[in-house]
Amino acid sequence: MNLSAPRRIDAAGLTRWAVACLRAQDLDAGDAQSLADSLVQTSLWGIDSHGIARLPHYLNRLSHGSVLARPQMRVEQTGPATAQVHGGQGLGIIVAHRANAEAIRLARDAGVAAVGVSDASHCGAVGLYSRAAARAGLIGLAFTHSDSIAAPFGGHVPFFGTNPISIAVPRAGGEPVCLDMASTSIPWNRVMNARREQAALPPGVALDAQGGDATDAQAVRALRPLGGPEYGYKGYGLAMMIELLCGPLNGNPFGPHISPMYERLDEPRRLGAFFIVIDPVRFAGGAMLAAVVAGMVAELRAQPGTPMAPGEPEARAERDRLAHGIPVEPGLWREMLDWSQRLGVAPPA
Repeated sequence: MNLSAPRRIDAAGLTRWAVACLRAQDLDAGDAQSLADSLVQTSLWGIDSHGIARLPHYLNRLSHGSVLARPQMRVEQTGPATAQVHGGQGLGIIVAHRANAEAIRLARDAGVAAVGVSDASHCGAVGLYSRAAARAGLIGLAFTHSDSIAAPFGGHVPFFGTNPISIAVPRAGGEPVCLDMASTSIPWNRVMNARREQAALPPGVALDAQGGDATDAQAVRALRPLGGPEYGYKGYGLAMMIELLCGPLNGNPFGPHISPMYERLDEPRRLGAFFIVIDPVRFAGGAMLAAVVAGMVAELRAQPGTPMAPGEPEARAERDRLAHGIPVEPGLWREMLDWSQRLGVAPPA
């Protein structure tokens, strides 16, 4: 066996392993299953920066007490179409699912809803939440933020986070059309994965301490905003707006005032998120929207070249990984074995 090559593990096996680890850290059965399903689904989509590779970090935070296995989460409806979810230092994915479900509930009554999250932690891939709304026949928008990782346009010292946005729209006869992207050139977790696996980064996506281009993951001190050296003002401006929605609007800190993800593990991070859900039937084209989206995708695919709709690369990755397993890099496999031993859990077969 090539020890430097990733091994392939089936999704069901990874899910069982994740649930067992989380149960060993005192999560209740429902939350453990929800979190495990979310991470494995993200890996199936090929988003390895936010998939099962993040579980060791969550386990680390749980063991340090900065994330609570059984938080005192509280949902406060603040108006006919608005709510605030107080996360109580809970796992961000669990809190975000609760907030998104509240936004879906409110939108069915009011036609549109906005729900904010306070005092949570890393909430994973925001496409999890926008897609959930779209599968329910609604339009979902999801945003979150993080500690200082990205340099502002014109600078090289980190200020905002990767601050992603996701928008998903239902499609008749298929998975939702879903945009899920960071406001930086790459997500920070891709840097962490590259450090763990001793891999290089592509040029033009990250900066070293002096503001030079960094392809050595160990030398990276900041990510470039989406758009790169010339057009990075676009990603930078988007990041700032998302920061305002997720941080100050919800009473959370912003950028430099957020505890770093991989440092000071005893400190709660107080991260926020923001969800907007829209009921299409309240608008002139809503009744036919999903059918029109399906027709648009078909017309798009017929164009010259190989264009795909947002979300289709993830669907393609999912088909491959369901058939052949999820790749687990050697460094991640060592972390998984270590946590299995520490928690007394059998590693995934």
